[in-house]
This record gives sequence, C-alpha cells and structure tokens, in this order.
Amino acid sequence: MLTIYGIPACNTMKKTFDFLNEKGIPFEFHDYKKKGISAEQLRFFMDQLGEEIVLNKQGSTYRQLNDSEKANLDIFTYLQEKTSAIKRPILVQNDRCFAGFKPEELDVWLTI
Repeated sequence: MLTIYGIPACNTMKKTFDFLNEKGIPFEFHDYKKKGISAEQLRFFMDQLGEEIVLNKQGSTYRQLNDSEKANLDIFTYLQEKTSAIKRPILVQNDRCFAGFKPEELDVWLTI
C-alpha cells in the first residue's frame, strides 16, 4: 500500500492526492498534524532521501529561523518537533521513498 506523509492544508499535497485519484491509485494518508512522526520513520526518510531533501527549506517554518539557529540546527530533532518543516509530500511504498510532487518522475517511480 502506498502511504503519503504530509499535512492536509498544503497545495502540493492536494495536487498529489488529485494526481493519484485520477490514476486510480489507492493510498493511505499519514497526517503529521494528527499523528506526528516516529523517530524510526523520520530516520528512514533521512536514510533513503538525505537530510537536505527531507528538510523543507522553502517553507515558512524553516525560513522563520534566524541565521544562527539555521547554522546550529540539529535537523533530526528539529523535524521531530516541527513536522511542518518536512518536505511534502513524502510517498512510501515497498520500503522506498519519493519526495515532492513531480508528476513525470512520480509516474516512473510508481511503475518501478
């Protein structure tokens, strides 16, 4: 089963849901706001994708940090506390991950 991790009030998440629904691909949604994220799942994301991809530097949560906070950031701890700073969406299927919404790349990833 495909699982999508993110928050519901995000345009990129909505695009991803629409994309999968149009293709008839079933999925489960893991809402960080309601369920949080376990240390094991976050570590899996970081191991599979890398810290720089998992940390959403474009989002307002990260951009609110000052330069000193950014320079001294423990990314793992920060993302556990501020799940809205995790890249959205992260899709997981069969122990593999895909981050972001890039329709052409997602099509390829889903068929592997």
